[in-house]
Amino acid sequence: MVIAGAGGGGRASFPYNLRMLRRICVFCGSNSGTRQTYQHAAQAVGRLLCRRGIELVYGGGSVGLMGALANACLNEGGRVIGVIPRALADRELAHAGLTELRIVSSMHERKSLMADLSDAFICLPGGFGTWEEFFEVLTWSQLGILTKACAILNVDGYYDPLLAMADQALSEGFIRPAHRDFLLSDTDPEKLLDRLSNYAVPPVDKWIARPGR
Repeated sequence: MVIAGAGGGGRASFPYNLRMLRRICVFCGSNSGTRQTYQHAAQAVGRLLCRRGIELVYGGGSVGLMGALANACLNEGGRVIGVIPRALADRELAHAGLTELRIVSSMHERKSLMADLSDAFICLPGGFGTWEEFFEVLTWSQLGILTKACAILNVDGYYDPLLAMADQALSEGFIRPAHRDFLLSDTDPEKLLDRLSNYAVPPVDKWIARPGR
């Protein structure tokens, strides 16, 4: 089901021409978190995507960081596509003013559609759902199912423990160095977008050879 919204009808002029990045999917919390900086970061990403002529794909909610992200993009004249399961449309307060709101039947369909629509992925602060959605597409890249860059915007050190865990997985032999490189991160949204636009996911075998083989 596709519902055309009234918001985000125009296309803003922008000073960049980022090759291949027509749409970026952003995963983030349906809550706002305890720090104003999280909301400010979501708004900054929404504005930046519009200014660079990139359409936003996200989870379709109107509250928390999801709402701040979408509203910032729409207010700049950007285009926003929301994807939300029918069961969550009321609980996450589906945004009524999007360029498109796509209501799907399940979480699996939501994630698959967002992945199909998008050229790259950004993870903002959030909880279990945000992490699960982001790490699924990161794993798909590791397995070669996708060849789309995945990045974390590390706001005020929120994702320091997660990035440290990725480094530990590398040092303990659970992921390859090339796969650790798949997980892009930065504290600055401008630099993060530049890195996404310049990064090509290399073909790397997931499996690490066992000793003696």
